[in-house]
This record gives sequence, C-alpha cells and structure tokens, in this order.
Amino acid sequence: MTADQARAETTDDTSTQQRFPSHPLLLIAFVVGAAIALLVQVRFIPLDAPIFGLFKNQVDLDVYRAGAQHLLHGRQLYDLPMLRNGLLYTYTPFSTIVFQPFGWMSAEMAVDVWSGLIFVTLYWVILASFRSLGYEMSWSLAIVAAAMVCAVTLMEPVRTTIWYGQINVFLMAIVLWDLLRPDGSRLKGIGVGVAAGIKLTPAFFVVYLAITRRWRAVLVVVATFGATILIGFPATPRQSWNYWTDRVVNSDRVGPTDAPSNQSIKGALATVFDTTTPSNLLWLVCSAFAVVLGIGAAWLAHRSGQELLALCLTGMTTAAVSPFSWGHHWVWFVPLLVFAVHLPIAAWRAGSRPLAGLLCLAPPALFTAVFIWRNYLPGGALGFKPFYGTGMFMTPFPDWLRWFSAEPYLWVFGVTAVLCIAVWGPGEVRARDFARRSNGTAGSRAA
Repeated sequence: MTADQARAETTDDTSTQQRFPSHPLLLIAFVVGAAIALLVQVRFIPLDAPIFGLFKNQVDLDVYRAGAQHLLHGRQLYDLPMLRNGLLYTYTPFSTIVFQPFGWMSAEMAVDVWSGLIFVTLYWVILASFRSLGYEMSWSLAIVAAAMVCAVTLMEPVRTTIWYGQINVFLMAIVLWDLLRPDGSRLKGIGVGVAAGIKLTPAFFVVYLAITRRWRAVLVVVATFGATILIGFPATPRQSWNYWTDRVVNSDRVGPTDAPSNQSIKGALATVFDTTTPSNLLWLVCSAFAVVLGIGAAWLAHRSGQELLALCLTGMTTAAVSPFSWGHHWVWFVPLLVFAVHLPIAAWRAGSRPLAGLLCLAPPALFTAVFIWRNYLPGGALGFKPFYGTGMFMTPFPDWLRWFSAEPYLWVFGVTAVLCIAVWGPGEVRARDFARRSNGTAGSRAA
C-alpha cells in the first residue's frame, strides 16, 4: 500500500479540502485567547527585564553570528569559545556559511530580523500544518493561525527559542515543507538534507523515511547532506576536518548531562540516579526502546494517512534520544498542538459529539505540560539577580509530582506515541488492508 492510498482510505481524508469552522463565537474565543496569551507573556516576565526579557538574551544568535565571523576572518571554530561566556560552537562548518548574512548585520539588526523571521515561520508552520490536515486557506484559518502564534509563545520551547535566538523553529519548518509534499516529488528529502547539514539532529528523519520505504527520498537526503559536507571543506578545510573527525561525537560541548533543562532520556537517567554520568548502556537500551515506540507509532500514523502526526512523533523521538535536548529542541509541540486542535473538529464533523467533547481536552492538556511555568527568584540564582526560570522542569513543583514535572516533555512524547498505537494500531491497519483487498476482489469479480 502506498502512502497516497493510505491517505485516500483514512476516515479523516486529508485530500478533501474543508473549511476551518468560522462560527463567530469560536473565532472570538481564539482572538480572546491570543490577547490573554500576550498579556500573560508580558506579565510573567516583563519584556524589559534584564537578560530574561523575551528579546534580551539572544546568546545563541550571538554564537551563530560569531561562527559566521570566524569563518569570514579565518579564525578557529571549535577549539576556542565563541563568546566571553565560554560558549562553544557546536554546529557544522556548513552552518557558518548559512549564517553569513547575520554576521554582516549589526547585533541589533540581527536580533530584529531573526526574531521577526521566527514569528513569520511559526505562522507558516501553523498554516502548513492545518493545510496538511485538509483545511483550505480561508480568512477564518488565517485568523486562527495568527491567534495560535500568540498562544504558542507561552510554550516553553517556543519562548526559549525566541529568547535564545535559536534555530530549531527554522529547521522544523524546512522539514515540514519537505516531507509534507507528495511522495511523487523528485526532490523530496532535500530539505531534510539541508537541515541536517546545518544541525545534525534532523538527519534522524532518514530512519522514518526508511521505515516507510521511501527510498528515493532517503537517497536525496543522503546526497544533499553529503553535499553540505563537501561545501564546508573548501570554505574551511582544517575546521571541517576537526569537526567531522572529532567534535561531532562530543555531546559534552552542548551542556552538562544532569542539567534540569536536559529534556532527553539521558537527562532523565541523570536525574533519576542523581549522577552526572548515567550508564551509557542503560541510555542506549532506553533510547532503543524509545526509537521503537516513537518510530513505530509514526509508521502507524503514516499508514493511516496522519502524516503530520507521524512527523511530530519522529521529531519528538529525535529530541528524546539525543544525548542532550534543551527545551527549545521540542518545538515539534507546535504542529502537535495543531493536530490536537484538529481532533475535536474532525470528531464533531464525523458526528461523534461525545468524542469531540472529550478531545477538546487534548489542547489544554498539552499546553499545561509545556507551559512557561515561572520560577521567580528575586534574590537571584546562577549569577543572575533577579532570576526567572521557565518550564515545569525549572519550577519547584510538589514532590509527589516530580515524576512528571522533572521530564514533562518525555511524558508528552510517550503518551502521544502510546495513544497513536492504541488508535491506529496493528488491528486498525489489518482491518484497513483487509477492506482494501476485499474491495479489490469485489471490483475484479464485477469486471
């Protein structure tokens, strides 16, 4: 069965364009929600708060700009800190070519352009996600997407992305643009290859493409990724050799494993066993289980025509099994929220009112887990006074909730994967395949 056939057979047929609900009360609710989100954003942490204001940090953007400038002036990339705070450059040599325009700008202009592009990209990601679910472009969808941009800034991964000046939203958008296209596209996979050429983690999507047997796309990814490596060598031969033969496998350059902000399986093991060096064997076993769970669920979602959910599951699996995953690595919660908003609409239109009511709990449940819970310390911490911690994992929740609050993103990943398997599991796939074969046999007899 091809992916296109699966999409055509799914009960939630995304090939049929439908309008997003345009009831005035619903649209007013989204607009009011956006206004509340903006109010919470500025009240939780004032925009002008030193260091912690939404646009007052930008340290990762500073690193990107420094990397671009180091390339331009022939300086070392990986052996010395980029900035006075000791941050090292952890991205590929090819990335320094991509970042060149921001190295030419002033720091102030770079922040303005980069931040503006993040908001534009978030808007595109939300629109593209809805479009992939079968919604046609309309004024109501445009309003909802704009409102959701405001809302998702209250997700810790998104706020931290804006605050640091991080790149993950852009990489996610490239992958979505690439893999939401029809499988017949000859260059499908080129976006994943480019994204992996900038930062290695998107290369994990090759596993998803392989398990769904889209071999041409796999080859395109590999060829494109290889091209980014080859482009990097002439630009900076010594630094390219240094990176690909040594630095690429050194995860300690990213951050300490036991940091609360490490929302990966390895970080969870460090927290559970109260150690800075959790067992690599145990980490590999747990990661292998997570890959089977996440990619297995993604395969089932793909077979059932739920491509957006499949990509979200793959993106979350990538963050779960990485040695170190900052909160901003989990930006895949944005398209996952779109899917969560879609579910009650689909159930309502299918005539299942009770199920639609139950599924209305999905968006707030996701939002609660990834919200920018604030830990305000007026006396300061970590050398900053005052100090604002954001996210469940940086906030002192009661001890009885620590099993969840210490690693909430892994729980979101696990619950999403398990629910996907429960809804679109092997039994559902077998039933769909049986129905397809039965319809084919009946058609043959009729002929």
